[in-house]
Amino acid sequence: MGAFDALRIASSSLGMHQTWLDALASNIANVNTVVRTDETAFQAQSPIVRAAAGGGVEIVGMALTDPEGRVVSDPDSPLADADGNVRAPENDLATQLTQLVMAQRGFQASVQVTKDAQDTYRSALEIGRR
Repeated sequence: MGAFDALRIASSSLGMHQTWLDALASNIANVNTVVRTDETAFQAQSPIVRAAAGGGVEIVGMALTDPEGRVVSDPDSPLADADGNVRAPENDLATQLTQLVMAQRGFQASVQVTKDAQDTYRSALEIGRR
């Protein structure tokens, strides 16, 4: 492992976690978005991640939930069909909030690795100056 590999790996992790956090923000904002039953539901996003060559991670795509969503009864909605139904996303708040905690902690861990690597490199430079 080279001198700056820890920073490169932590940087790729930061980028992945930021993308995940952005997707979760959109998913949470749209958890209660309903449409007419003849339309497609909001599709929650989740990054597809794989190990990168040489270390770190890379995002290779985004997984989407089912566009069919689920049909729910909401006769008071202006979007309701003749039967009083609307289409809601296959996206529940509890799952999204659980993933949000995981993404935040992963991001924080990557930040800490970056700080620790910078401190180590700074100490090595100080030793070299003496």
